[in-house]
Amino acid sequence: MTTINIKVPALPESIADATVAAWHKKPGDFVKRDENIVDLETDKVVLEVPALEDGILKEILKPTGSTVLANEILGSFEPGKSTASPKEDTPSVGATGASSSGTQDAPSVKKEGDQPVAPTTTIPELNTEEHFTPAERRSIRAGEAVVARSSMRAAASRTDNRVPMTRLRQRIAERLLEAKNNTAMLTTFNEVNLQAVMDLRSKYKDQFEKKHGARLGFMSFFTLACVDALKKFPSINASIDGTDIVYHNYFDIGMAISTDKGLVVPIVRDADQLSMADIELKIVDFAKRARDGKLSLEEMTGGTFSITNGGVFGSMLSTPIINPPQSAILGMHTIQQRPVAENGQVVIRPMMYLALSYDHRIVDGKEAISFLVAIKEFLENPGKVLLNI
Repeated sequence: MTTINIKVPALPESIADATVAAWHKKPGDFVKRDENIVDLETDKVVLEVPALEDGILKEILKPTGSTVLANEILGSFEPGKSTASPKEDTPSVGATGASSSGTQDAPSVKKEGDQPVAPTTTIPELNTEEHFTPAERRSIRAGEAVVARSSMRAAASRTDNRVPMTRLRQRIAERLLEAKNNTAMLTTFNEVNLQAVMDLRSKYKDQFEKKHGARLGFMSFFTLACVDALKKFPSINASIDGTDIVYHNYFDIGMAISTDKGLVVPIVRDADQLSMADIELKIVDFAKRARDGKLSLEEMTGGTFSITNGGVFGSMLSTPIINPPQSAILGMHTIQQRPVAENGQVVIRPMMYLALSYDHRIVDGKEAISFLVAIKEFLENPGKVLLNI
């Protein structure tokens, strides 16, 4: 006869071992399929070990109180049907309550003194169909079968899928934690009316694309607005090196790009020397190669300031995290049509919230607020700034 080992199941995460709490059968006992044989206790949960099929418990190797590990053998089990027959002294009772002789005995009533004692009634065994699990059978006896089944189905649907972090994701996690722990990060907010930018785009987008082979997007406007503001507030284009502040006299702008593997930040070098067409073409190229995994390490190294655009995903407001050793990052958000006051009138305009996260060790609140105001003025009057008037 084939013997099957009864093993400790996989233990929950962070649980090293378990204790045999109770055996519900002894060697030689018949066990039905799915019937609980033994309970294992951990410091978090109690695990049931059910029989895989009908059979006889042959041997217990780990008695109550034993400490066991995952996959360790608890005992052995011999599969097969029970040979036990029904008790011969049990009368056969039909649906009408009559005995096999065809007569029905009246229930006897015993007396203790003058008080009658109610007849003893035998309760029929509850349904123990094989398709019920051991826990469901116990719930049936308590009148809770429906609740038990629905709870167990819900529990069965709760699964986890553990996968290792990609090296890129590990590096992102390290840098974000570094930024949080090693900078005095603060975020300030403003909003900008993009009506003038949208009017310019609507008027010139076709001519722009025909001449330069690139769409006239928002990022070139924001990049030039940031360069203009960084020139006015050089500490926001600076970084800390030990006890020194390094002021950069160039403008390398990091552009955060989301990929399936995580966020990457390629650098638009010398952005102050580029045209809007140059910037748009670089951003399109970066985005394509980032998603193909073809950006070089050099293209993602350095940078004096960064821009991240959560608006493309519908973000209304956020607090972006600085990309060390830079001292600040600008967060763009979704454009929403909102009522605003202009010249004493309420009008509907395309509005965007801006967020500037900065390192308060080298950037004061006044500078951060003034920086955002400078960006706002550029974007709300792009023609004036681009014409240098």
